[in-house]
Amino acid sequence: MKHITPEKTTHHAELLGNRVRKQYRHLRKRFKRAGIDCFRLYDWDIPEVRAVVDWCAGHAVIAEYVRKQTGPEWLPAMAEAVRAALDLPADHVHVKQRRTKTEDELRYTRLAEDNKRFTVSERDLKFWVNLDDFLDTGLYSDHRDTRVLVRDLAAGQDFLNLFAYTGAFSCAAAAGEAASTGTVDRSQTNLDWARDNMQLNGFAGDAHRFEQADVDTFLSRAAKRGESWSLVFCDPPSFFKDVKAGKAFDINRDHIRLLRQVLKVTRPGGTVFFSTNHQRFEPRLTELSVDGLRELTPKTIPEDYRNRRIHRCWRMTARGSGRPNRG
Repeated sequence: MKHITPEKTTHHAELLGNRVRKQYRHLRKRFKRAGIDCFRLYDWDIPEVRAVVDWCAGHAVIAEYVRKQTGPEWLPAMAEAVRAALDLPADHVHVKQRRTKTEDELRYTRLAEDNKRFTVSERDLKFWVNLDDFLDTGLYSDHRDTRVLVRDLAAGQDFLNLFAYTGAFSCAAAAGEAASTGTVDRSQTNLDWARDNMQLNGFAGDAHRFEQADVDTFLSRAAKRGESWSLVFCDPPSFFKDVKAGKAFDINRDHIRLLRQVLKVTRPGGTVFFSTNHQRFEPRLTELSVDGLRELTPKTIPEDYRNRRIHRCWRMTARGSGRPNRG
């Protein structure tokens, strides 16, 4: 196996620094006018420079897609190139390592215990982010335009956010004057974070429910209790294993089963948004008994993401009882 030489590492750093500087100059003014603090500066644009770089309110987050050819000096060299290109203090540059095969990787494993967080803006909403303690920062900016779609439909709706992470979609629905929001995640850390985000934006009270639960279990119990929602956002992980419960989830294998559960608690005529970031997702959504099934992916990918499949997203409408399946 041929390793990347120091000379090649230097070349990669120069390419990355130049690209990041150019993209920052291109994007910063328009996003500032829109009130957007977090956006992508580099999205694996150059094939040999396997990384992404995000701007986060005066900080840069560099994530390397790890490969065996890369030595320990590669990521620090990229970080220094980004720091110099953006003229940032050293402590405003944050590095991560990602892997393209994540079947056995916990999505939200804690990396550190610094507990340093600050707020960022996404249009008129604010969110807490933590750039060091976890692989992800707390805000998925690739879905900022999807949040606008949900917000625009939310007025008077009972909204359910499944696999909610830190509750950004719950904030969007509440800002759109949803009658109620339900935020469900198996991680109590995520739920506490989601509650903090809601409170940060002035959303509190009995209309906003937070539930720490496995989503399968939550949906089964909700169906038995006769609970239902009129607007749902569902963004499951690509893979998941719960050894204690003896459960495993694979998005390609299990998305139809999951969405059938979701539709059982969606009111007739209600709207479900389904999204996944699995790069090799194989949808079988025509197997579902729904109306108006439509892929929204091109509409939901922001301009700063060169990877136009950073996620995929569909909108569907739940049918009433007794209607034939046209799928």
